Amino acid sequence: MSAIPLATAQGSGLKALRAAALSFAGDPFLLPADETLHYESDALVVMRDGRITAFGSASMLLPTLPHGAEIVRYDDALIVPGFIDAHVHYAQLSVIGAFGGTLLEWLTQHAYRVEQRFSDPIVARTTANEFLDECLRQGITTAMVYGTVHAVSVDAFFAAAEQRAMRMIAGKVLMDRNAPPALLDTAQSGYDDSKALIARWNGRGRLGYAVTPRFAPSSTPEQLASAGALLQEHHGLYLQTHLAETTDESAWVRALYPDVRDYLGVYERYGLVGRRSVFGHGIYLEEAAWQRLFDAGAAVAHCPPSNNFLGTGHFHMAKAKRAPRPVRVALATDVGGGTTLSMLGTMNEAYKVARHTGFALTAAQALWLVTGGAAEALDLTGCVGGLEAGHDADLVVLDLAATPLIRYRMGFCAGVEEALAVLMTLGDDRAIRATYVAGRLAHRRNPGTLP
Repeated sequence: MSAIPLATAQGSGLKALRAAALSFAGDPFLLPADETLHYESDALVVMRDGRITAFGSASMLLPTLPHGAEIVRYDDALIVPGFIDAHVHYAQLSVIGAFGGTLLEWLTQHAYRVEQRFSDPIVARTTANEFLDECLRQGITTAMVYGTVHAVSVDAFFAAAEQRAMRMIAGKVLMDRNAPPALLDTAQSGYDDSKALIARWNGRGRLGYAVTPRFAPSSTPEQLASAGALLQEHHGLYLQTHLAETTDESAWVRALYPDVRDYLGVYERYGLVGRRSVFGHGIYLEEAAWQRLFDAGAAVAHCPPSNNFLGTGHFHMAKAKRAPRPVRVALATDVGGGTTLSMLGTMNEAYKVARHTGFALTAAQALWLVTGGAAEALDLTGCVGGLEAGHDADLVVLDLAATPLIRYRMGFCAGVEEALAVLMTLGDDRAIRATYVAGRLAHRRNPGTLP
């Protein structure tokens, strides 16, 4: 990697990164990969005022740059759009990797216990800072994030995200039954707290608000109705919750809502299924539910690290993407049930889960699910998830020689698709050489080196 000064590199406010680069011109689930990949072996990504202004071959773009433009060159590297994590619990960072048996046992023994601490603004602020710094270290520039039942947990998270200029979506958990007393709100208090948070944070800078009932068993019908009311009253909000993660959970929902056709039907009854609804997991869904998700334009966050760690089951990518009704899908870490914030590691886990279900998930498809496809799932297409002009300048520089083994293996790759497969299967945080947020260098793996 080397910095290339042009004249005084002053005055233009423009910056360009030079390396191999990859974005998407289409959905690799719908078209052959060679028709969807926009790959340049020697590219420039040009940025100004937090946006990408040009992406293409260096030979074409270099003559167009103004005098004094700053160019940063990365050797043995691949620039891709910033990673997007579509489902994660920042407050559970301190219990990542905690053994806990089944999902419901893990929630009781670990998640609920640690989340009670987030009534303390110091705990919330400290954890938010640690979480977001780790996101940047892993190349994550956008995420859909769960707070806790405490409004202060969301205030602290959004304040930390705003300080870093990150595009983040988050919300206060709504939970008025079937949880420890210290984590219960009421239908009214949950509504009031959420409304105040929406007023403070939604649409502020690069922040968005998600109405966040934890899952159907932990909210009364009254609370789910109040969640629906929030979505009706405020334009552009998101909805995030959990759906069909385990068979035990699904049976519990049937017992609590015996007159509803299925788990998804509970959320439909209260107006919670729409274009900006993102449902975590979706492992145990029948075809009728998949069709209704497609019809509503809703999305599913596939969380293979936590599904594998907690043994909840295998997500069926083939069912989710079945023609002619492919549902929007994004990958997610689901920390703390998930055991990593590495999106490369999450791609690896997704590949293996897909193989268990008879689906051959390509590296291009996996990368799509953490970039352009994830942006589509979060209704952010054209904003993040790509390198084309007009996108936010959120991007990741991947190191093609991050470890001795990766360097060696790359020497045998026939093309970029194989190189992606190597990064997917062998890569981790060491492969994140640099992370840019709104055009600013927000993380570099070796701080003592040039940017």
